[in-house]
Amino acid sequence: MEANFCLKCGSALAEIDIDGTPRKACAGEGCGFIHWGNYSIGVGALVMKEGKVLLVRRAQEPGKGFWTNPGGYIEQLEPIQETIKREVYEETGIVAEATRIVALRDQPRGIHNVYLAFAMTYASGDPKADGVEVDEAGFFSLEEMETMQVATLTRWLVDIALSNNGNGLHADHNPIVPLNGQGLFRI
Repeated sequence: MEANFCLKCGSALAEIDIDGTPRKACAGEGCGFIHWGNYSIGVGALVMKEGKVLLVRRAQEPGKGFWTNPGGYIEQLEPIQETIKREVYEETGIVAEATRIVALRDQPRGIHNVYLAFAMTYASGDPKADGVEVDEAGFFSLEEMETMQVATLTRWLVDIALSNNGNGLHADHNPIVPLNGQGLFRI
């Protein structure tokens, strides 16, 4: 998707050079708006229970029919840890808590996508598909996944989940300086 009009005043955007990068900026007098690009942030869950990983089968495109880890996109004003909890619950009925970020995928394209995978601690619930985004959900072993149509990114993430070496970025709930309203993660 390409921006053609100013989000502040509605005037046409014109291409200008900012530090060697072409950007769209407002041509309206005195507005000053710069469109920095199109971005999306996705999250994925790696929920383990008894040595098995929670997977869902996609009922919609993209990836209809493939098994993936639960996930979705953050909402504008939603903390990322709440996003992943919500997405897991909405898709599967499972309650889980995010413990750390264990993987990041950077996918530059028309809408630049950054995807963060969270290790999560299972709390409660039995997997039940939402019937809209996913049509099946369950905990599966690596052996069971061998006969399933598992998406390639999910295969990579399952390897990370099963290696479970404890590394990753953990939420910093007590930073050395107050940074209210910011999600902070550290090793």
